[in-house]
Amino acid sequence: MLKRRKEMKEAIQRMIRARQGDTLHMYSQWLAIPHELIAEANPHVSNELHDGEIIQIPGYDVVAYHSQTSETLEQIACSASLPTEVLQRMNDDRLPLRIPRRIEATLVNGQKPYDFASMKQDIDDLCTHYPFIKQKVIGTSVLGQPIIELTIGCGPKKIHLNGSFHANEWITTAAIMSFINEYVLALTNGNVLFGHTLMDYYKKVTLSIVPMVNPDGVDLVLNGPPNQEPYRSEVLRINQGERDFSQWKANIRGVDLNNQFPAKWEIEQARKIPKSPAPRDFPGFSPLTEPEAKAMADLAYNRDFEIIVAFHTQGKEIYWGYEGWEPEDAEPIVNALAKASGYQAVRYIDSHAGYRDWFIQEWKRPGYTVELGEGVNPLPLEQFGQIKEHALKMLLSLLAIS
Repeated sequence: MLKRRKEMKEAIQRMIRARQGDTLHMYSQWLAIPHELIAEANPHVSNELHDGEIIQIPGYDVVAYHSQTSETLEQIACSASLPTEVLQRMNDDRLPLRIPRRIEATLVNGQKPYDFASMKQDIDDLCTHYPFIKQKVIGTSVLGQPIIELTIGCGPKKIHLNGSFHANEWITTAAIMSFINEYVLALTNGNVLFGHTLMDYYKKVTLSIVPMVNPDGVDLVLNGPPNQEPYRSEVLRINQGERDFSQWKANIRGVDLNNQFPAKWEIEQARKIPKSPAPRDFPGFSPLTEPEAKAMADLAYNRDFEIIVAFHTQGKEIYWGYEGWEPEDAEPIVNALAKASGYQAVRYIDSHAGYRDWFIQEWKRPGYTVELGEGVNPLPLEQFGQIKEHALKMLLSLLAIS
């Protein structure tokens, strides 16, 4: 399977070998992919191409064509509804022929226990087939796993999304990854999603997405304690010897990452019951001690986001104010999100030290915490279809008003 994936990735990445005089606009017309997406997928080239340059085409994979007759390349191209020029640039004298095939179905399956390995495989697949998605490691977890940021879009407005600050809320990562897949699939196919035409959004907005802030915690909830010591022994001690970690919210060191930010952190530290590492609610011994929280703070400082949205579970609510520091334009935005999803907009809650709290405090810009689904965490997978739809509608609404 791994060998097959590698071969497919290599085939896609060398999809077209340019000829002198070719342009990206030609490929856009031949394969009906927006020029902007092809240009973003190939930042190493100019529009005027040189003979032999390798060009990736987003939204396509490659299949082998085994001809049983003496078909000409022109006949094969006609049967595949492709210009002959495309097949000429994809094939040399080797057989079988390689044929581009438009991707028309999603690659991400979010309706399953969605651990770090599941996310990483889906990220690799999406970045292979949609190379205008950019992947960057913004930090590492306590156990050394990468905290991955994905960026999509070429617009001046910067919006940030994140999920799985809390370990047992891993379903938020699955929802975010499904949104990404639906978004790029619609971009490359020209599809309309819930009444939204998306290419204009791509040009207006650059999305920054950290699908899984807390990879160690998510893996602990879904897969049990790590092999590494002293972390294995320590999480078992913190969990009072119990091997059921389904209620664990913290990172692998027992620190609640969404209580780690310097927005009245001292209040949370004073009133939280756990005064030492715990499965939930311990804010640490000082702000930003944990590498995951530090990576998220550094990202915000480096990117200068205009809006952030943090996905959590549960309650079907959207929190949008903090200590009166939220700007006037935060309210019409949250009203649009609430209308799109049916969720309730809640201005203030008695809580501090969260990522959204800190963002609003520091930048006086719109920040939102979305509590997806309802019930008891971790939410059952039976809710995933509805959760995914609500997240998708909210995010499309956010892009539309940006």
